Amino acid sequence: MEIHVVQGDIIKIETEVLALGIFQGVQTPEGAAGAVDRTLDGMLFRLFKDGDFHGEAGETFLLRTENRLPAKRILLIGLGERDSFDLERARNIGAKAVQAASRFKELTTIVHGAGIGGLEPEAAAQACVEGSLLGKYRFDLYAEDRSKQNQIESLRIVEFDTEKIKPMRFGADRGQKVSEAVYLARDLANEPGEALPPVELAERARLMAEHYHLRFEALDEKELEREKLHGILGVARGSDHAPRLIVLEHNPKDAKHPIVLVGKGVTFDSGGISIKPREGMEAMKYDMAGAAAVIGALQAVAGLDLPLHVIGLIPAVENLPSGKAIKPGDIIRYRNGKTIEVVNTDAEGRLILADALLYAARFQPKVVVDLATLTGACVTALGKEAAGLFSNDTKLTHHLKSAAEATGERVWELPLYEGYKKLLKSEIASFKNSVMAPGRTGPAGAAVGALFLKEFVSYPWAHLDIAGMAWDLDKAYCPAGASGYGVRLLIEFLRRFDQNPL
Repeated sequence: MEIHVVQGDIIKIETEVLALGIFQGVQTPEGAAGAVDRTLDGMLFRLFKDGDFHGEAGETFLLRTENRLPAKRILLIGLGERDSFDLERARNIGAKAVQAASRFKELTTIVHGAGIGGLEPEAAAQACVEGSLLGKYRFDLYAEDRSKQNQIESLRIVEFDTEKIKPMRFGADRGQKVSEAVYLARDLANEPGEALPPVELAERARLMAEHYHLRFEALDEKELEREKLHGILGVARGSDHAPRLIVLEHNPKDAKHPIVLVGKGVTFDSGGISIKPREGMEAMKYDMAGAAAVIGALQAVAGLDLPLHVIGLIPAVENLPSGKAIKPGDIIRYRNGKTIEVVNTDAEGRLILADALLYAARFQPKVVVDLATLTGACVTALGKEAAGLFSNDTKLTHHLKSAAEATGERVWELPLYEGYKKLLKSEIASFKNSVMAPGRTGPAGAAVGALFLKEFVSYPWAHLDIAGMAWDLDKAYCPAGASGYGVRLLIEFLRRFDQNPL
């Protein structure tokens, strides 16, 4: 979709649809809506007075202008209560507008909240574009009937105040590049497992890296063995598809110690020998949502040319049962000397992330952030409202929380109490990989998974358990399927880190 920010008077703009935001409870149209109402001889005022439109958040009303404006139609969008309007609401409103106008080719809009809403023009424009683009997304690659596809090809943002044009253009450009990266993450996570085994995931990452001038590397089985990355090799044994450790790197001139992003890349997770129940197993194609987020984030990092050294690490495997598969009771020896008794092959994500976290140390990272659909326990704790955040560094935690607040990709800090470690005690190894047997829920499952990972880090680190956030979120800008959660959070985190490093 083409996006343009132009200076002009909305009552003079020729367009198929003009979207106007209206706050709840407004009786007399103000600002841009007021100018339109005067041109339409009080039509909007009468709609409000008669109760045909209330301005509730996400409410829409489409009306024809009958040639009294160059715009053929006015799309009213309810902004909800003014006191609670924020960037997250602006994203959802942008999505609602694009969806309500989906049968048209062109949509013109004001930046919701940048006037009487009190939002900063740059941030508001970014939110408007993100909501519009992300709300338009559909994964219909395999659909027989693609006629329901959103038809909008052009989004035009109109602003009368010349001083706001430059920051709005900055915000709109950033919003477009970040949204395109979310599209990539969603596309990767939505692919069926058969279409995206580890080698194909590496190939998709390579193509992106080539286009955006990132360094790319993918360690194959021989290289994984040489590096003693036995967690990745162990989990991959049950599949006919070979594993990979994917490395992406953005390294601009004069950048200092890197920030490393790690994404869990289980391209399909059956649970291995500890096989999952059949109900809902099709959703296990999303078990590489952390990997998809990191690949998308690296695309945005390059597209925005952030002045930071950023490395993405993706351990990519398929977890299936077979005669070769790793078995409960097997032992994995890691390159740092720790041994793990595998009591549950369905707790495989931590086994491969441990390798990636150990591998990250070679880069002498400033900080490391990993994203993983790690535990059902985190979904039980937080539902689909926030990711679990665990960290060994308070400043890093603060950066991630503030980025989460700005992007609406929420996180909630959970504890890393050392007392939980006793739950992983093993009689024959350094520790076990799981608290309880397959199919059962143990105590503090999300925290125990994070504590497992903490044994493999030697730097400031944060773990995001995104199991509840990876797909089917109840947001207007997150249509059914993969959400792309984490891309926008990571980019905002990196931007804030650049301005105020640890």
